[in-house]
Amino acid sequence: MNQPLIDSVSLSTVMMSSQPPLLLDCRARLDAASAGRALWRDGHLPGSQHLALEHDLSAPAGEGGRHPLPSHEAFRAVIRRLGITPDVPVVVYDDMGGQLAAARAWWMLACWAGHPSVRVLDGGLAAWQANRGLLEEGETPAPAPSDWQPSFDDSVLVSATGITPGHSALVDARALARFRGEVEPIDPVAGHIPGAECRPSADNLDADGQFKSAAQLAAELPKVDARAADGLIAYCGSGVSACHDILAYAIAGRTLPRLYAGSWSDWIRDPDRPIANGD
Repeated sequence: MNQPLIDSVSLSTVMMSSQPPLLLDCRARLDAASAGRALWRDGHLPGSQHLALEHDLSAPAGEGGRHPLPSHEAFRAVIRRLGITPDVPVVVYDDMGGQLAAARAWWMLACWAGHPSVRVLDGGLAAWQANRGLLEEGETPAPAPSDWQPSFDDSVLVSATGITPGHSALVDARALARFRGEVEPIDPVAGHIPGAECRPSADNLDADGQFKSAAQLAAELPKVDARAADGLIAYCGSGVSACHDILAYAIAGRTLPRLYAGSWSDWIRDPDRPIANGD
């Protein structure tokens, strides 16, 4: 996989090149579905298109959790609408260090749909502005639609039936207090899947909101138990910040975990599934 990050200086340079990337603004707020688009209208990287977590990167909440993946055909329609083709590089960004929801967009385009060149703007909007990058206001003209028909790799996914609590190697990207079951501000049941290890997505970032070095991430990220033949599985509350952990593994040059897209919000839909609290 190509280097999954681009810094703001490099992005400003490549935007002036003969083949500028397609920019996708993935900002979102979990408590307001329309907030991301409003933020985009108020100011975005020049020429960027808005990519909505709730409408473009997710199917309606319900079966499969709070942010289930869209169907293949639904996401193909998003890809075509935005003019995405495998011949044009894509750069995605948000204002949460990739956690809402640039890493989700990166995973869906690069890992699932197989686009060969998708990168996340390291540090997001703040890094761009710190480099004196300009912002545009208002709507960006829609690009010409593409005719790309990607073939999706569903082997990078796992469902609840593919998880054996206490035996599957699981990485939980939620904050430690949610993992322990001490608080649960979003889902109706607190706790975690038995046997999981907590790696909060925020721990992938440094104090400036940029990703830690590859070496530091490689040293910190959970390692798969040799007994877990199927490798690591990443999950979170609804399959969004889990992609941030997967991105961290990519930066570290480690084997990527598979994504449990439904995550905790799907796991707890079945009251017979076990849950754990504490560490």
